[in-house]
Amino acid sequence: MAAKGDMLYAWTNDANLAMKAECGGAVTELLKYALESKTVDAVLAVKRGFDLYDAVPVLVTDPKELDQCAGSLHCGTILLSKLVMEYVPKMAGKKLGMVVKGCDLMGLLELSKRNLVNLDNLVMIGVNCGGSVSPVSARKMIKDKFGVDPDKVTKEEIDKGQFIIEYEGGHKGISIDELEEAGYGRRSNCRRCKLKVPRQADLACGNWGVLGDKAGKATFVEVCSEKGAALLTKAVAAKKLTTEPANPKGIEIRAKVEGAMFKLGDKWRKHDFSALAPTLWETIARETGRCMKCYACIDHCPVCVTSPDKFKQPDQMVRAGFIPADPMFHLRRFAHISDSCINCGQCEECCPSEIPLALFSHAIRTEADKFFEPKLGKAQYTN
Repeated sequence: MAAKGDMLYAWTNDANLAMKAECGGAVTELLKYALESKTVDAVLAVKRGFDLYDAVPVLVTDPKELDQCAGSLHCGTILLSKLVMEYVPKMAGKKLGMVVKGCDLMGLLELSKRNLVNLDNLVMIGVNCGGSVSPVSARKMIKDKFGVDPDKVTKEEIDKGQFIIEYEGGHKGISIDELEEAGYGRRSNCRRCKLKVPRQADLACGNWGVLGDKAGKATFVEVCSEKGAALLTKAVAAKKLTTEPANPKGIEIRAKVEGAMFKLGDKWRKHDFSALAPTLWETIARETGRCMKCYACIDHCPVCVTSPDKFKQPDQMVRAGFIPADPMFHLRRFAHISDSCINCGQCEECCPSEIPLALFSHAIRTEADKFFEPKLGKAQYTN
């Protein structure tokens, strides 16, 4: 019987799923069992679309369809917590299962604070995340740095500090550090993120710390809640999964990997934020001068959800019809999310004027946190 705090290796007993999924298929099997056992009524997942650069969100009610969602898409940059808002009305009174990265989880926690999402109705399986890569950037990176036609790549993964691709004729990996020094690699907000193991989910899963004959064939699972413990226990009892205690050395290695990711996040924060000081507001004014007031930054933000229309109503400081937007438009938006920015990068990802909005929001949030951290002690999460 699993209990909160347990650290285990887990793998599916379905041989076909094991061949298709990554790390033993434990995450997909857990979600399938959650549907089969009526623990959840639907699963919000992501599947591969036209190619591996195209991540498509799907709401699944048939457990068999979840096999199509097995495997990871590091070149897909969908924020699932924003999509949950679209499904909440349809899922009233029902339970939803989902896989969450760190930014997905932080978005859900912020929505919960606003009473827009009931976490009791969610079963969240967290996955370790070293970062994602913009689809457009990924294509260019694979062509320029790997010397491979992006359309011939059949699989990609980030493992042991490398971005690895499989393609017709072989496979190749290049150090993430090397790629990022050349201007490629992970999205900028992912580089600054420090929530790599989402322990506020019900289960935290990944490949970090899986050693020996289980490497690549099992998932490291940390049980983070009673809800997660119950799901795992029942799935094992139903013979859907097999588990064994995690190798103590593996637990140690997992912690070291997480620590290394923290240091890397601090490095990129220092690199990105220092470029803004001491002229942050001058930099913001200059960069936002390209704003065309399309409101994509508001519409795609998982935090700015309470009353977006207030940013669109004309007043003395934010005049309707003026392009670029008055500086107060952006100052108000930054103030609105200054204590809540989760560094998901969606505002920057969707900005047609390529304004580094995520950088500004994250810098403001991080700077503000410094005034409260000594009083609050350990933060609920570190974004």
